[in-house]
Amino acid sequence: MSSSDLNWTEHLDQVVFAFRGYNVTNLGLSDRLLAHPLYGPYVEEELRRAGRIHQEVTGKKADLVQRVRRRRNSSLRTFSQDIAMILALELAQVRILQEVFAVEFHRAQLALGYSLGEVAALVCAGVYELEDALVPLLALAEDSAALGRTTRMGILFSRGEELDLDTVGQLIVEVNQQGRGILAISSHLSPNTVLLLGQGRTVDRFAQLVRRHLPEHVHLRKNPHRWPPLHTPILWERNIPNRAGVLMLRMGHGLREPRPQIFSLATGTVAYNRYNSRYVMYRWIDHPQLLWDAVVHVLQSGAEVVVHVGPEPNIIPATFRRLSDNVRHQLQQGGLRSLGMKAVGTLWRPWLANWLSQKAALLRAAYVQHIVLEQWLLDHAPT
Repeated sequence: MSSSDLNWTEHLDQVVFAFRGYNVTNLGLSDRLLAHPLYGPYVEEELRRAGRIHQEVTGKKADLVQRVRRRRNSSLRTFSQDIAMILALELAQVRILQEVFAVEFHRAQLALGYSLGEVAALVCAGVYELEDALVPLLALAEDSAALGRTTRMGILFSRGEELDLDTVGQLIVEVNQQGRGILAISSHLSPNTVLLLGQGRTVDRFAQLVRRHLPEHVHLRKNPHRWPPLHTPILWERNIPNRAGVLMLRMGHGLREPRPQIFSLATGTVAYNRYNSRYVMYRWIDHPQLLWDAVVHVLQSGAEVVVHVGPEPNIIPATFRRLSDNVRHQLQQGGLRSLGMKAVGTLWRPWLANWLSQKAALLRAAYVQHIVLEQWLLDHAPT
């Protein structure tokens, strides 16, 4: 993924803004933005504002400026701080773009966000103030982090056909029936990749079932980190969705349509209107993230540029990159250019061939430009 010399800032009707979510690393180039003589005041102001909200809600002081300046790592113990910090950094990047470069965010074609990024998109699109959006997230962050202490991630992927999600769903139910922890899909990254979050040894038990019931080209890779189980029913254990829903009903603002429109990864649609944001956000809490639906929508929309907002964007650009690499491989093989669509099925990525025959827009993945905003800001800082 590279930043070409195309001046995307003058063609916002062809630009999609994509906001990143929580990860085990959440700093990226933020310390450099904070130390920058022009950008630093914006970053510091947003970090201090988020830190004040964090203290008001949790009763615990959070010096987010020092967190960034000293590059202190994230952990489950800092989960509530990380929520506030990520949102602050994303808002600061968009503010710099608007106030220093006169780029009007609301004129973009579309916005979307992975996990916590969808909340950031709602704030930047004018639906909520940061104070509104942070309260329900911070109020329940400690319980979410506590559940994360026994939660592991598994990446289930196929090197051949699409994943048989019906069989995957059945195997998940079989694991959950054992009564030794809950396992669930947290994200649909592509037709051949999903992220799983599971308590205790549920990911290991699921791996045993995969070997017995799914083809040899289906693999499960276990992530070594612990994860708050957002976007899964694991949160039901502490009644987090309903408690958050009550807090969301009391949030201020939220009675305007987002500008630009926001594609929700909770619903897989452009879901938000002038009054329903609380109900979509309620689904966001425990529904899996439909990232693949978002990727298809972006490519079908005709967007030319995706601007990735936040510190060290990860899942969204990586998903686009994998798709782009696969499409380029098919093109280089001549499978699409000279052999015809039917022949693509004989190549080594049949899941992609099937989707390409249905979704010709995916071919555009090889040509869409991607901008990592934090790097772009540093590269284009006014002298």
